[in-house]
Amino acid sequence: MFGFGRPSCFTARFAAPWVAIGLSLTLGACGSSSKQVFQRSPDVSREEAANRDQGSMFGKGLNLFSSSKSDASPEVAVNAFLWRAALDTVAFMPLASADPFGGIIITDWYSLPESPDERFKVNVYILGRALRADGLKVSVFRQTRGPSGAWSDTAVGPEVNPDFEDAVLSRARELRLQAVNEKG
Repeated sequence: MFGFGRPSCFTARFAAPWVAIGLSLTLGACGSSSKQVFQRSPDVSREEAANRDQGSMFGKGLNLFSSSKSDASPEVAVNAFLWRAALDTVAFMPLASADPFGGIIITDWYSLPESPDERFKVNVYILGRALRADGLKVSVFRQTRGPSGAWSDTAVGPEVNPDFEDAVLSRARELRLQAVNEKG
């Protein structure tokens, strides 16, 4: 019935009403039957508008050249002695990440020179501002290299994590005593 010999104006004649109906429905959906009331904003000078603190979706931001105390960076939310002691304790290992505001230190894998087929990784979590034993959590991970050369997870002894925590706590106590002795 519709052969290939028909002119293209024939198909355009049948398509035109469908395109017009589609456009009217699309444009009609954009309208609204409810009345909108626009209120005039209060008169505010440009200077007042520029000086007004509008806030930000991302907070106050970073101001490198500010000298006011209110713009200073926030305080570290963890105990400074625990933080310094934890960094001192893992100083021989390469650091993968250290976040003083969150109190998280993550080391990269480290192999002792005398045992290259064994490597360790340490995660230190400082949980608060108090210098207390329960304000610190240490996780030590160990991997060994198999005959194929692939690393596989191996359990550490049950005494490793508490011993590491004790080492950090002992160093934190030393740092605190040094600070007290320096003050007076």
